[in-house]
Amino acid sequence: MTVVGYARVSTAGQSLEAQMVALRECDKVFKEKESGAKTEREELERMLDYVRDGDIVKVTKLCRLARNTKHLLEIVEYLDEKKVSLQVLNLGIDTSSPTGRLMLTMIGAVASFERQLLLERQAEGIALAKKKGKYLGRKATAMAKADEILRLRNEGASCSYISKELMVSVSSVYRALRLINIE
Repeated sequence: MTVVGYARVSTAGQSLEAQMVALRECDKVFKEKESGAKTEREELERMLDYVRDGDIVKVTKLCRLARNTKHLLEIVEYLDEKKVSLQVLNLGIDTSSPTGRLMLTMIGAVASFERQLLLERQAEGIALAKKKGKYLGRKATAMAKADEILRLRNEGASCSYISKELMVSVSSVYRALRLINIE
């Protein structure tokens, strides 16, 4: 039996330190800096492939593993098929028992509902601020770096490399290049 941890933060500017402390007793920890909204995350996929019959997967919080109930249940079902249990440390949930599985499903549904409400309130707030002329959206970071993007591209750098180097998304690099008519 191997105890496997999974730690995730949403952005490169956030720290995994608190999660790593909580997961310090794990035999192996998979960690990544990727949005939880993405269902396809490289380290999550590697962790799911790595675990074997009898292993335990530990996460500090449910939101570190999945952003919605459907994705959570897909992960738990996959772990069940591999005879791997999931433990959510901050909630004391362990899917090796029927009660733990029920609690996980219910809490996952509530968390998903809360997230939907939050997004709805956020959208309402933005719409109100726009009406008042107080919301202009975030600054276009990639366009602010258009000269650097163009310079790196002219030096033969790939869009993926430029993205990592300038800390903007690959799609933003393509968009900036398209707007300055170069790809």
